[in-house]
Amino acid sequence: MVSPRILLLTPPLTQLNTPYPATAYIKGFLGGRGYHVTQADMGLQLVLRLFSVEGLKQVFAEIEAGEFALSDNARRMLRLQNRYLSTITPVVRFLQNKDLTLAPRICHGRFLPEASRFDNVADLETAFGTMGLTDQARHLATLYLEDLADLIKETVGPHFGFSRYAEKLALSATSFEPLHEALQSAPNLLDHLLLEELDALIARVQPDVVGFTVPFPGNLYGALRLAQRIKQTSPATPTIMGGGYPNTELRTIQEPRFFDYIDYLTLDDGEGPWLRLLDYLGEKKERHAERSRSISTASLNGPGEAVEMLRQAQHDVLSEVREGSEATDEVHCALRTVVYAPDASSQLQRTFLRNAQGQIEYINHPHPDVSHHEVGTPDYSDLPLTEYLSVLEVLNPMHRLWSDGRWNKLTVAHGCYWKRCSFCDVTLDYISRYETAPSTLLVDRIEQIIKQTGQTGFHFVDEAAPPLALRDLAVELLKRRVAITWWGNIRFEKTFSPDLCRLLAASGCIAISGGLEVASDRLLALMEKGVTIAQVARVTDGFTQAGIMVHAYLMYGFPTQTAQETVDSLEVVRQLFAAGVVQSGYWHRFSMTAHSPVGKNPAKYQVAAIGPEPEGFAWNDLWHDDPLGTDHEAFGPGLAKSLYNYLHGVNLDEPLGFWFDFKTPRPTTPRHLVQHALQTAEKPDLARQNQRLFWLGNAPDLRIEQGKKAPRAVLTCYEQAEDFEVKTTVATGHWLHQLLTQLSHDYDTKVLLKEAAAGFPAGEGSFEAFLQSPAWQLLREKGLLLI
Repeated sequence: MVSPRILLLTPPLTQLNTPYPATAYIKGFLGGRGYHVTQADMGLQLVLRLFSVEGLKQVFAEIEAGEFALSDNARRMLRLQNRYLSTITPVVRFLQNKDLTLAPRICHGRFLPEASRFDNVADLETAFGTMGLTDQARHLATLYLEDLADLIKETVGPHFGFSRYAEKLALSATSFEPLHEALQSAPNLLDHLLLEELDALIARVQPDVVGFTVPFPGNLYGALRLAQRIKQTSPATPTIMGGGYPNTELRTIQEPRFFDYIDYLTLDDGEGPWLRLLDYLGEKKERHAERSRSISTASLNGPGEAVEMLRQAQHDVLSEVREGSEATDEVHCALRTVVYAPDASSQLQRTFLRNAQGQIEYINHPHPDVSHHEVGTPDYSDLPLTEYLSVLEVLNPMHRLWSDGRWNKLTVAHGCYWKRCSFCDVTLDYISRYETAPSTLLVDRIEQIIKQTGQTGFHFVDEAAPPLALRDLAVELLKRRVAITWWGNIRFEKTFSPDLCRLLAASGCIAISGGLEVASDRLLALMEKGVTIAQVARVTDGFTQAGIMVHAYLMYGFPTQTAQETVDSLEVVRQLFAAGVVQSGYWHRFSMTAHSPVGKNPAKYQVAAIGPEPEGFAWNDLWHDDPLGTDHEAFGPGLAKSLYNYLHGVNLDEPLGFWFDFKTPRPTTPRHLVQHALQTAEKPDLARQNQRLFWLGNAPDLRIEQGKKAPRAVLTCYEQAEDFEVKTTVATGHWLHQLLTQLSHDYDTKVLLKEAAAGFPAGEGSFEAFLQSPAWQLLREKGLLLI
């Protein structure tokens, strides 16, 4: 059987700076099993097509030919269109890091035309310093693109956005009707550009199967527009959809019209469903070919036999055509039904489809899941990695990592090892099924991706990366001397000791994000976060001291949260920023979802679900009434404003009521809660004897020199920034030299502190006393870790 040509598409839009990894994962998995797979980022292609000289010419021409009610800002931009046309190509090349010498001109040369996005530009010298011209120029160039995006949204592309496309049509879309109406309307200019890109891609690849990943609501409309075009031009080509949006929103879909565009909708991890679907489609195609051969053979035996077989095939097709369809749709549906219709013995896995009677079926044969260590290495090989744009939207250090730079995305583990948070979709597979892979395999994948992409930046996209798995990964990276830069999401749990934080930093970690959520111990317990405010303070301090930036996810509006608790949470956040242990953060409004513990049992959390009514399509975001809680919406603007100031180190001493335009209660949080938590003494080394010793330094030199009273040992440690010496007795010096030399060369043998203590020389006093000595304390300070 000939392997089918598979085309995987990421519809517009996700990120401008780096590919979304879903298609790379599926391509790597299927490619490892011999399938021929091509992938494309249609969002990037649309943006590059739109933000070009020819693209902007089409935009300006259509605006001038249309009857748009233009704002003063839009009219001004039209008058400056020649300037936009002359700058768009160099700006895009600059953001692609192809011409960084443009930075001084952008910053100082009045090079860019400026519209409303430039009205409130921050103090750039304060934000970037006098030498940070490239970053400053990147920010200004991003504002320039956002001005153009505003013009497009106001006129020819009302649904456009740099990280979404027609998102409103898919947000909380319990009914398919708005999407159906939009898809039945004539394509707008942006749709036309997108479809032209698709036509060229289809002509080049000539796929037998097309798959779409839809990670977010803002990808759904684009996916369906693209699938609609495929059904118009190649109705027998099966279309498959999966991704984060279906996994959370479409688990109960009963909307037949959706399957006019998508033949198969898969849930959860795609590897297993794709394998079953490809087997199934191959069998159906072979069966169809066999029928054709039989009819051809029958024709040699006389027309009567062939005619009878053709009549039977026609009857099979026509009996499966839905009444009321358009004539062309009947033919298309019939063709697809003949070749791809399911049967009772189907072995599909986690797959929705529309059967011959027009009804929605969900088929989930109990195949075993593809385990995390078997999914293979993401394959980015045919994505145009040099064409992505590094943008700098807001002056937030963590948000910058999301939008600036090329990051290879990888998961350390599948699912969440905690999976208890009451606001999270812990009942779904992507969180509930926790699996790890060996650190050796993870580093194999890292090395393979670096070789493939030429990029050493990694974003670990776990729900919460497990601390012990990160520890083992860091050790393996250091062992193999694989130099990467990485960041990811964690839980602020006590396992992240200061020593572990230093190890992660040594392996390349530059930033972490974690959920503090509501800075209230009562609400943290209700959320089942498994952390306390004091614990968060100490963990964030450990990361900060190791040079790792900390971003805190914050939440307001949790069930029963009072105005007092909201203000007290803000006070804790203020103290964390004032102490310098958190450098970035973002407030999210609590949302009750159908797959979370709160959504499944709202009465337990003293809220009531009040809608929306299911209408056969998306079902996830739930409306709720919180009779015991405060007016959560009123607090949103003040919380956002205060946080923006705090992360810039501004107004940290203002009374909290300053941020709100209504009267708020005074905080009851102790004024020095965070400082007191930070002053809590760490567990002494003597109480950590079952932990592993790890030395970040090199093997030291040892010499013996004559002291005033007796010989002494001097260990010289040569490090990146400075050398230092450790002076001790001769016997202890030999013991330390042997220990540090072993640790610097042998990463496979795990030496526990108690095992090292067993070899401590006799006659040198107690090991407990040595752990308090200046020599030991200096080594601990310089990189001797207990992990």
